[in-house]
Amino acid sequence: MKKALALALVLLTQFSSAAAYPVYFKEQYFRLYHIHYIQYPDDTIENIYWLEQAQKADFCNPLYALAKIPDEKHWERYRYLFNMHIELKLIEQHLYLGAKFDKQVAYFYNAPWKRENLESLAIAETAYRAALAYWDSAKAWALKANELRWTLLPDVQYWIDEAQRIATGELDYGRIIERHLEHLAKVRADFEAMDEASY
Repeated sequence: MKKALALALVLLTQFSSAAAYPVYFKEQYFRLYHIHYIQYPDDTIENIYWLEQAQKADFCNPLYALAKIPDEKHWERYRYLFNMHIELKLIEQHLYLGAKFDKQVAYFYNAPWKRENLESLAIAETAYRAALAYWDSAKAWALKANELRWTLLPDVQYWIDEAQRIATGELDYGRIIERHLEHLAKVRADFEAMDEASY
C-alpha cells in the first residue's frame, strides 16, 4: 500500500511539472489570448493582459513563427503584421469591455439608479478611449506591412487582409470609436437630465 501511494505521488509530481512551460515570446503570449463564448469583463481583462504582454515581448526565432518565413523580407513583413494584429485585438477587447458597461438607452425607469448608470458610462468611456489609443499604432504597422505587399505570407492571410482594409479605409476603428463616444455622450446627457420627476 505504501509503495503504491509513493509511486502515485512521484507520478503526480512529475506530470504536474511537465505541463508547465515558460512564456517568453510574442507568439507564446498571443496563444494565451482566446475568446470565450460569453465574454465577461474578467475574461476581457485577461485577454488584454496577455495581448499587452505579447506587445512588449520579443519575437521568437523565425523557425517557430506563426507563418512560414523563408527570408528576411518575409520576416520583416511578418513582424509588422503581427504587431498590427495585436494592436487591432487590443482595440477589439477594449471595445468588448466598453460595451459591457455602455448603456445604449437612458430609460426613464432607470432614474433611481442614475448615479450607478453614470459610473457605468464612465467606465465604458475609459475603455473606448483606451481602444482609441491603439489605433494610430495599428495604422502605422499596417502602412509598413503594405509597403512590402509583394511579400506573400499565406499562413497569415487574414492579417494581410486587415492591413489592406486599413489602407483602403474599409476598416477604420477611429471612426467606429468616435461614434461610440458620441452616442455615449448623448446617453450620458439623457441620464444627467433626469430628476425626481423623471420616474
